[in-house]
Amino acid sequence: MGVKALGYVVIETAQPEKWDHFLTQIAGVMRAPDAADGAALYRIDQRPFRFRIERSTRDWFKLAGYEVSDGNALETLASAIRTSGRPVDEFSAQDCVSRGVAAGFRTSDPAGNGLEFFHGDSRADTPFISPIGVPDFVTGEMGMGHAVFSAPNFQEVLAFHRDVVGFHETDMPAFHLMGPEAPPMHFAFLHADNGRHHSIAFGEGPIPPSGAVHIMLEYPNLVEVGKAHDRMKQFGYAESATFGQHFNDQTVGFYVQTPSGFDLELGCDSLVIDPANWQVTRHEGISIWGHEWAWQKAMKDQQAQAAE
Repeated sequence: MGVKALGYVVIETAQPEKWDHFLTQIAGVMRAPDAADGAALYRIDQRPFRFRIERSTRDWFKLAGYEVSDGNALETLASAIRTSGRPVDEFSAQDCVSRGVAAGFRTSDPAGNGLEFFHGDSRADTPFISPIGVPDFVTGEMGMGHAVFSAPNFQEVLAFHRDVVGFHETDMPAFHLMGPEAPPMHFAFLHADNGRHHSIAFGEGPIPPSGAVHIMLEYPNLVEVGKAHDRMKQFGYAESATFGQHFNDQTVGFYVQTPSGFDLELGCDSLVIDPANWQVTRHEGISIWGHEWAWQKAMKDQQAQAAE
């Protein structure tokens, strides 16, 4: 058995109050009781937390935590990661309590992207109730959603996640983002042992100042996505990509910039794959329709000004 699903993310921030507003009033997640060490915890379902927001002197995507099937799988994975030359820091008893798990460890991939792996997940005693009325998020066996990183050493990072950790290739495209004459940028969309199209992905390029590219949450329907888009505009958060639909996972949604600089993708109607029988795709485009990115709009504005 490989990785089951994305369990949670941990974010460092110098502005926890902004993160509280962003998560509760834009995304519609639920504030949970703070952790014993003071970290702010947020829920989107019955898991005790999906977001752990740690007060810091910097804004940084610290890590993504992934669940494996059991203790044997966790030990096997830890051994494989050590053999690959990456560090393995076993959870203390306090770490296990703070994460709501039976056991786990922290590590990083060859690009330095932060990771945790755990088994023995737990559930909260109280129901999920969104402060703004979001009925639920699509989670369950498919986990929290997905996390997307950057990898300057793309092939090395791909080999680590695929051959050492045990993720599986879903879509392996190369996009000409800067025009047809520019070199292509490679991407890897990898699935865990569940039906979500990808639980982790990374693009060929330098690590961004925020530590990650984006994370994704899935709403149950388009109405909830549209309401979130209205909330983004109402409160003046920066839109990173307009409404659109992706080719590879078919998600309909938009991207909004988080207080820490990376993006949050909010979408619905994502493709559910058969992970045991999936044939790897290589899509040539990012979106079927929509998704004008902020950097694309900025380039158009610059070209228009230059032409005046």
